[in-house]
Formats: sequence, C-alpha cells, structure tokens
Amino acid sequence: MGSTTERREPPPADRPAAHRRPPCGAFGATPVELCCRSAFSFLDGASDPEQLADRAAALGYAAVGLADFGGVYGAPRFHRAMRKLGLRAIVGAEVALMGGGATASAGVPEPSSASRSMSGPAARAGPTPRSARSPAGRPGRIMLLVRTREGYRRLCRLLTRGHAGRPKGECIVSFDDLAPHAAGLTALVGPATALADERTLDRLAAIFPGELRLAIARHRLRDEERDNRALVELARRRRLPLVATNRVRYATPEDAPLHDVLTCLRLGTTLSAAGRRLLPDAERYLRPPEELAALFADLPDALAEAAELGARCAFTLENLGYRFPDVPLPPGRTADDELRARVEAGARERYRPLAPRHRAQLEHELAVIAGLGLAGYFLVVHDLVRFCRAAGILAQGRGSAANSAVCYVLGITAVDPVGMDLLFERFLSAERGEWPDIDLDLPSGERRERVIRYVQEKYGPHGAAMTANVITYRGRSAVREVGKVLELPADAIDRTAKLFHGWGPFPVVLRDELAARAREAGLPDDRRTALLLDLCTRLHGLPRHLGQHSGGMVIAGGRLDEVVPLEPAAMPGRTVIQWDKDDCADLGILKVDLLGLGMLRALELAVPLIREHEGVEIDLAHLPRDDPRTYAMIRRADTVGVFQIESRAQMATLPRLRPERFYDLVVEVALIRPGPIVGQLVHPYLERRAGRQPVTVPHPSLEPILRRTLGVPLFQEQLLRIAMVAAGFTGGEAEELRRALGSKRSTERMAAIERKLRAGMAARGIDQAAAAEIVRGIAGFARYGFPESHAASFALIAYASAYLKAHHPAAFTCALLNAWPLGFYHPATLVKDLQRHGGTVRPIDVAHSRWDCTLECSPRGPVLRLGLRWVRGLRAAVGRRIVDERSVRPFASPGDLARRTGLRAGELDALAELGALGCFGLERREALWQVGRLARGDGPLWDGRAERPRDDGDDEAEAGAGQGAGRRGRPRAVNGPAPAAPCPLPRMTTAERARADYEASGLTAGVHPLGLHRLALSRAGVLRATELLERPDGCWVAVAGLVVVRQRPATAKGFFFLTLEDETGLANVVVTPARYEADRVRLVSAPALVVEGPLQRRDGVVTIRGVRFRELGAPGGPEVSRDFR
Repeated sequence: MGSTTERREPPPADRPAAHRRPPCGAFGATPVELCCRSAFSFLDGASDPEQLADRAAALGYAAVGLADFGGVYGAPRFHRAMRKLGLRAIVGAEVALMGGGATASAGVPEPSSASRSMSGPAARAGPTPRSARSPAGRPGRIMLLVRTREGYRRLCRLLTRGHAGRPKGECIVSFDDLAPHAAGLTALVGPATALADERTLDRLAAIFPGELRLAIARHRLRDEERDNRALVELARRRRLPLVATNRVRYATPEDAPLHDVLTCLRLGTTLSAAGRRLLPDAERYLRPPEELAALFADLPDALAEAAELGARCAFTLENLGYRFPDVPLPPGRTADDELRARVEAGARERYRPLAPRHRAQLEHELAVIAGLGLAGYFLVVHDLVRFCRAAGILAQGRGSAANSAVCYVLGITAVDPVGMDLLFERFLSAERGEWPDIDLDLPSGERRERVIRYVQEKYGPHGAAMTANVITYRGRSAVREVGKVLELPADAIDRTAKLFHGWGPFPVVLRDELAARAREAGLPDDRRTALLLDLCTRLHGLPRHLGQHSGGMVIAGGRLDEVVPLEPAAMPGRTVIQWDKDDCADLGILKVDLLGLGMLRALELAVPLIREHEGVEIDLAHLPRDDPRTYAMIRRADTVGVFQIESRAQMATLPRLRPERFYDLVVEVALIRPGPIVGQLVHPYLERRAGRQPVTVPHPSLEPILRRTLGVPLFQEQLLRIAMVAAGFTGGEAEELRRALGSKRSTERMAAIERKLRAGMAARGIDQAAAAEIVRGIAGFARYGFPESHAASFALIAYASAYLKAHHPAAFTCALLNAWPLGFYHPATLVKDLQRHGGTVRPIDVAHSRWDCTLECSPRGPVLRLGLRWVRGLRAAVGRRIVDERSVRPFASPGDLARRTGLRAGELDALAELGALGCFGLERREALWQVGRLARGDGPLWDGRAERPRDDGDDEAEAGAGQGAGRRGRPRAVNGPAPAAPCPLPRMTTAERARADYEASGLTAGVHPLGLHRLALSRAGVLRATELLERPDGCWVAVAGLVVVRQRPATAKGFFFLTLEDETGLANVVVTPARYEADRVRLVSAPALVVEGPLQRRDGVVTIRGVRFRELGAPGGPEVSRDFR
C-alpha cells in the first residue's frame, strides 16, 4: 500500500546477493533485535506485544528490545509474553530530544526519501528527506535501552519529565534532562539525529560515556544507504560502535498495509493523499536473524555489538523495586500493633456482644495479615474510609473484601462475614502470593473527586496516580476510521458502523460478520470493501490511545515515578501511570479502586430531600429489615431505577424467585450473571424454588454448604467449601483451585489439582460416581461463579434503593435524575415511571427551576420539579446564574432574564421551545417569536409584557407555573407596553410540545408520545403494555412502544431482546436468531416499533415472542435507547 517509487539499493557489498552469507557467529549464540515498536507507539506500530513475542520465538531470537515512543506502555505485556516463551524482553523507550538538531524522525535510521510533513502531536515519528530537514532546535530522536534497575528508575523519571506539561502524545526532553538520568542506560541514535549536527553527538557522548551507539538499519533504499555510508564513516571517525537493527514497526510483512492505515490516521489524511509520507515498502518487520545477518554481512561488528549490548541489558520487570507506603504510627508501635488496636476498637462497635466466634475469626485473619506483611495496606485503606466518614461521604467496600471480618469491623465493608458464614480465604490467603484487592464504592461526581484529591495530597504528586485504561479499536471505531482512510462513501460507512454492534464474545468469524453488515449497508463488493474488511479485522483490539481508569489508583512508598512513568491525564490536576490494572496486578503493584457509583450518589442526595420535604429521617445503615411494601414491589418487578435488579433479565426473574428477605436479594443479584446463565444454573434454581424440582446434592457432606441455594452452587465461596469438606483442602488451597480452574487455565496445573482433589475425596470415603460429579461441577462452576460477598454488598444497596422507591418515590426519582448517568434507563423513562405511579412532575421553568431537579410542596405531597440541567445546550454557569439572579428579584421579562444572566440566543431559544418562559405569560411559539425579535433588537418589546389570558387547553406541563396552580391562574408577567405586532405563529399542539420537550431536553413532564397515538393503535388492535397482563398464554398480540433497551447477550445463544415503553409501562420482546438476522436493520435502528407475536406467560412473567415488526412513524419520543450493554 505504501509508495514504491524509491529505487532499491543493490546489496551493500560488491557481489551478488545470492553469494552473501553472514559470517559464522555474526550474532554469536544469542541473536537479538534491539529496536522494536509495538502498537503501544500509538498509531505508529501495527503489532501488539504478544504478536512480536510469538514472531521472535518462531524465528529463534534470544532477546528482543521493545522501545515504544514516549513510554513503556507495552512493556508488561511484552515481558509476560516473552517470559512465557522462555525469551528475554529488553526494556527501552524512545524520546524526542530538544536541541538535538534533527528532524521529527526517529532516532534510528529512516529512508530520507519518505518525507512526512507534519507538526505537533502528529510529528511523533517518520522520515524526512535530507533536503527537507528542519533547522537545529527541532526535536531529534534518541532511543534509550535499560541495562540495570537503576537505569530503569532513571528512565521512568525521565519519561515522566518528558510528558510533564505537554500535550497528550508528546514526550520531549532536553540535554539537561538527560544528564541526571543517564546512569544505567545506553543511548542509540540513527542518521537522522547523528548526521544533523555532530555537536549533538559531542553532548550525548559526554552524557553517556561509553554508552552511546549509532543504530543502523537497511531496507534496500538508495537514499537510506547513502545515509548509512555517512553513518559508518562517522562511527569510524568518532570511534562509536554501530548497532545493527531493522527498526521494527510490525511483526510480519503482511502487517505493512495496516501500518499505512495507522499512519494515515495519525496524520489525519487518506491513503490516496498520504503519498510519500507513508513508509515506502514493507521492510520494517521482525526479520529472521539470518536474513538480518545477510543484510549486514559487510558490517559483522554491528551484529556482534547488537548481541553484546542485548546481553548487557539484563534488567527485567521482575525487579521493579515497588514497595507499599509506610504508615505513620504512634511511638513504639508496629503496623501489626496498630491494626490490631483498630480492629479491637471496631469489633466492640460492630459486634454487640463480641462473641467467641467473632474473636476467633478476627484472630485468624490478623495472623494471616501479619504473616504476609500486609498490615500497612489495611491501615491505608482504613485511613481512606475514616476520611470519607469524617467528610460525610458514603463509602462501601465491595468484592471479595466483604469476606473479611477485619474489613467489616474497620468499617471498610458493610457485610458481616461471620453472620453470613463467608470464607476469608476467598479474599486472602498465604497461598495466593499476591496483594489483596479492596474496591471502595463512592458517590459518583464531586464526592469521589474529593477522595481522590485527598489521596493525591497525602502521598504527593510522585507517590500516587490513576491507573491507565488502554482504549482499543472496536467494531464501530475500526469501521469508521478505516472507511475514512479508504475514502469509502461516508453514508455507507455510517450505516455499516450503526448496524455493526461489535464482535463481542460471539463465536463468529470476524471478517464474515463485518462482511454481512457491509452488504446490508450497501457497500459495493469490490477491492476497497474487501480491504476494509481485512484491515478492520486486523485493527480490532489494537491500542488507540491511553485513557484513565474510572477509579483505580496506585500508591507507592517513595517515588512511584521510579516504578512506572507518569503523565498528565486529560482531567486537570490528574496524573496517570502508563500501565493498566492487569499490568499492575501482574507486576505486584498495589491498586486501590475508588469507584464512582451513581446509586450511592443518588442515595446520598435522596436522604436530605426526604428530611426537608417529608420530615422523615432516613438512616441508610438501619433501614427496616424485610419491609413488606418494598418486597411486594420487588416481587412485581416494579424496579425501574432500583440498583442491580432493574434490567430486563432481572425483571423477568423477580416474579419467579419472589424475594421475601435479604438473602433472596443476594441470590437474585448473583443469579442473573453470565456465569450462572452459561452454567445452566438459573432454571434448576428457579424450578426448585417453585417446588417443581427436588433439591439434591452430589453427596450428603455437601448439604450444609448448598442448603441455602437449594443444592445449586451459585457462589464461589461454595466451591471453596466443597473442596475443603469433600477433599480436605485448606482454605488457601481451595482458592488456588478456583484460580487454577478460572479463565486462564493451565492443563498441567489443572491435572495436578484434579488428582489431589480425587485423592482427598477417596480418603474421605466418597465413591467414584459422586467424586466424578463433584469434579465436573467444580470444573464447570469455577469459571463462572459469583462471589457471595460481592452479591451481598450489592444487595445492601439494592435494598436501600428499593426501599426509597417504595416509600419516597418523588425524592428517589429526583435523586436519580440529579445523579444521572447511572443505571439502566434513560431519564425520560425514569420520569414516566414516576408519573405512572401517581407522582406529579412539573416542567422546567426559569421562575421556579433550580439547576438540579428539586421537590416542591403540594397538597398531595412532594412533587418533582425538573431542573435547568436538562436544557440541552444551556451552560451550567448560566443556569446557576439564573437561580442566583432570581433569588435577588424575580425576572420581569425575557429581556430582563437575558440581560441579567448573559443567555445566548441559542439558550433563549431552547428555553422558549421548552415552555420554560411560560411564567411571562408566553405560549411556546409566542416565546420563540419574541426571543427572536430580542436577538434582532426589535422595538421596545422587552420593557415588559402585558397579561394575556391562557387557553383552557394549556395544561400544567405547558405553563411552567407556580406551586399548586391548576390549569389556569398562572402568575402573570408585569404590565408593560404591548408589542407592536402579535405573534403570527399558531400555538404548538400537544404532540408538538412533546416533541419539542424531547428535542430540547430529552424528557417531558407532559403526555407520553404513545398516548398521542393510542386511538389509532387501539383501532389497529395494538394493546397497551398493561393489557398484556390480561391476555392468556399463547395468544397472538400486538404491542407498540419506544425502544428503551436493545440487548443481544452472548449467554443467550443469539437471541435478541427488546424493551418497549408506552404510556402504561414496559413490554419485553424476545426475537429468535433467525428472525433477528432477517429484520436486523429495523430492529437495531428504529426508535419505535410495533411488534406482533405470541404471548408467553410463566410464573407471572409476560413476554412477547416477536414475529412481525414495523416501524412506528413519527412517535415524537426520544431517540435514545440503551443498546447492547
């Protein structure tokens, strides 16, 4: 795909290539390639680290150096892959050198004819003709390879410095930066830097005494070989060693077209326009060692120097030197002493009375923690929780930490593991040999940010940072970006991307799946489309850029930037490390997750609303247990907005499971997960719960373990206890069993553990048939079991949210809207759900709305007032200014409003369209007419506005009027001169008002769009959602609604699910795989549908099996649905 206009240079020596052979032992016994880039040189490498490692192993390399630009982003993955293959990964990085007197090209050689005219972040790499080289002062490039641990520490600090204060993707250092960071590093420069200005070499030689090398590559290009001859002469004259390399950008020659596409994306151009800015050939692959030796047959010393340098670069990531921060302690106390003191104090508070079994469990856990030297870790997390408590911030630990009684008495978690008989070893054991994982759920938004700032301030800018999140190319992004580069029709590419909802976990041939969507979208069956399919398949999963993890923080003792480089995050004041959470776990780096949970934010917001408007004090930690109204609501699956149990699948299960107490919620949370569904455990459990299937266990000894889940193993803790009871495993051994049988399986390890498991069961008299059943169950269940502790932690929040919805619906919905985004449903659905439950919702109004949604008093109780935050395009600062100015004195007119708040014309238009100016006595179109005249500055209109009577048809949703007002009698604007001419526009109809609401705010306090179509729909035999409950099983029905959810989970074997919303509620539709493929375009794109098919009824759950589908034209609702999540 690249340009091939450059003439190839003959072989370097004056003899035919067929007679050139590498000298015996040119590489010695250890062939190496020192200069590789992976896809972590974002948009300038076309292979991931694992592909490079596999290629290196196949070719017989002993060691390979990975030196991505600006960082060690891919180093952990490369280290892991190379170690698994028995090879050594050399750590390095490439940086731009300010004052190097070179171009923006790489520090290792590039063909000078393949010019790249770019600037800024796009100038990350690439060759430049000698004639076009930039003047001195433009950054050159230098590659740094790590020899020792000290060198690695200095490289990390240097990279941190290179990124500091610079735009994303830039890493530029100066000679002054290099000097204090040179120890333990070897520097390589190529002709682009070395030949530009020999003063650069003088300074580098002084900074890296004896550790400066000239890197030379050969890709059979004429201008490149001319530079190479000059480089060889320079090396001889200055007595600098040459190092042979191929400057690898991808693993195999077949990856070159993908590199061309990535280059175009980096430069913001198309393939046809890129021209000579692309690499001119497909030579930058990882060559076989003998092929590389043949290229450098005339320079055997360059090959030998590469091998010798590779051997000297002995540092690996196994020797990072990471340590956890020390904790300030009272004089004379160790960390173990301090932890014990805090645990004893917390135990007296949590356990009343403190029973012997509580003490025994705490002593056991403290002994394990002390033996592993982890007391400091628990103290650090406890410090975070104490800060949250002092600041009034809700904080709750989740995950396996809830298996720990120590975490419970310290207030880190809210689940009593002794009372629930949870297993500590699921969280921590001596056998695991890794850090425990404690995740803290915090209210999303500013409250979580406050906790993050506390950590950053406590441990300093070099002691704490966020973990990275590597953003990769997925289906839609790959289709759009490759299609743009190939200049395929934009509308067809857009249709393909919309129809293509990712490959996900389905067992499909990626290229075939994309080809089917491309045909549906109308792409021609030609060479460019074939190229699109091939390139998108190759691009899938490659890194696009570095993002920031939602809440993971790494904390270190000493300098974190000596363990991993830091760089500025997109959010001001944040820094992010260059590795993600999996990298940290593999390398033994401690991560604490401070996760923003929208529902915690909603609960936090709801409590003061209830106190202020209902006079009820809510203590979330001491809600009434097993509240009848709450559980009755849950059994009806009336759970829109309720944490964890509001999804389509959860709603379909609740009437069958019929929860009555807290542990039923724990089961419900765990049951609808990929694991139990794939493991085919949902149906047996529900059948046993309904009494239609007997409760059985593989062996009587397991009955106490499986009793609470009716003989069906749902939780990982049950697996551990089965191994302990049936085979005599210790808790730590049982956890190792679970991990061995998990997602990353080792055949040898599994076989050894199975032998031990069978031997243990035989020793306890369990016969072979029962043992075989237990082994099969454990082997299958280990991959998908859910932690009981995690389910219990989530069930606490689920119950709290359900309680508030059942008893305080207006406050709960108000809090949900203010905490959004969260949960499963769009705000429009949340508003309609409240109205269906008898709640009153008042529209956005500049005279009454605050920025957030609020509650207002009415004779019928609190009613919800929508906030200005939902006006699309309204700036937050202006919205808050409206509230502040209104508190000084009411607005006299739209002109007064605009003058005092600085509203822009578009913001005024949005407010007028929403009816938010109804307090001035203006109907919506009249308000639009008037603000249009205001924008033009017409006449004295804005001195005031005379009263005008309202039509009887103007309802509450239209008027935006004051508290307790009915259809008429709204507050009028002050008297003033009337406008010169009345508004000539007709009033908006009810349907037009609903559409305007959705377009300008995404929700409406008025009529549901389906209500406007109900007469016609009923005449056509289309039922309301509530009417489905009255129809018998098997009857043919039709239902219509806005599409609020689309799902096609991997666990459903290709079935497709829709949730439709009409004015009465929700209706669930299931579509077979064949029908989905036949109607895919309509099903994945229509905002509203009419669906026909047989009704299915089972245990109170009603579903329609969709057979016929047609789009409902012009419903006037929001075109926003939760798709494929």
